[in-house]
Amino acid sequence: MQGLTVASVAAASGVTVSLWLTGEAVWLVTPDRDLVLPESPPASALLATVFAAGTITACTQCVQRRGLSAGGLLPGVRIAGAASFVAESLEDYVQALVY
Repeated sequence: MQGLTVASVAAASGVTVSLWLTGEAVWLVTPDRDLVLPESPPASALLATVFAAGTITACTQCVQRRGLSAGGLLPGVRIAGAASFVAESLEDYVQALVY
């Protein structure tokens, strides 16, 4: 949840954000699933902030391992793999922050 919070704060601050979700985090971008923790906005609100200023990508293998597909994810979530992550990370203007 911390990484999602940091991404949403960056997006709200005007930073273009590319949020990549892996492992169990892909469940955050399925309909009707929301994570609510004490002292934090719901994950759905944080995701909405990121969507407004950037992109959200779910790991191809992580999605497939959970029996999901593009139709089972929130609208606007893209599915991409490691090669896409590396290519995006190597673009000249990218600064990576992993939290």
